[in-house]
Amino acid sequence: MLRSDRLIGLVLDSFFPRRCVGCGKVGEFVCPECLAKLPRLVRPLCPRCGRPQASGIVCPSCRQRQTEIDGIRSVFRFDDVIRKAIHELKYRNLKAISPCLGELLANYLSANPLPGEALVPVPLHPRRLKERGYNQSRLLTKELGRRVGLPVIEDCLIRVKQAQPQVRAADVEERRRNVADAFACRDDKVSGKQIILIDDVSTSGATLESCAAALKKEGATSVWGLTLAREIHN
Repeated sequence: MLRSDRLIGLVLDSFFPRRCVGCGKVGEFVCPECLAKLPRLVRPLCPRCGRPQASGIVCPSCRQRQTEIDGIRSVFRFDDVIRKAIHELKYRNLKAISPCLGELLANYLSANPLPGEALVPVPLHPRRLKERGYNQSRLLTKELGRRVGLPVIEDCLIRVKQAQPQVRAADVEERRRNVADAFACRDDKVSGKQIILIDDVSTSGATLESCAAALKKEGATSVWGLTLAREIHN
């Protein structure tokens, strides 16, 4: 017997067929042709922030400061079809695309393992969560956890300070100030664990850094950030 959610999905697909967010072709949210063209982030990268770095060693920006996060990795550049896909999930209520995007994260993590015993989604401020109705990072984390067999700890990390969206910040320093002390852990579920922190997009890494500080304050032994996409500024 088909599970009820699978049956509902089949019914919805019959009335509202899935279309590729890139080319509009009916069938999948990201068709094979568009999938093959997605702008992947490949080595050489800075081993800390994960930005493209021709030398493959720590980039000048990371050498200038100490960080709580052990490293950040992203699957794609935040461009073209992947940008459209994330916007559909984040702003257009297309929650049905989260399994597709979660699978892309899982494929990356399987090919590029990170130290991790549990997954933690980057939380939204309660006010923004109420406005949107869901946390896109939580959806991605749950899909990823199902595919790679890692538990999801989704209720320990909270956002205690609402700030303007990071994309509106003028520069990296403003983004860091924007999210300084914005997160807290309300229990010790992460204590003694290696954590992989999940978000949809990394703009400067400041949000992930602030989350990592809160997680390590409650005893996480390591924190790596993994995002679906990364803003790359020239």
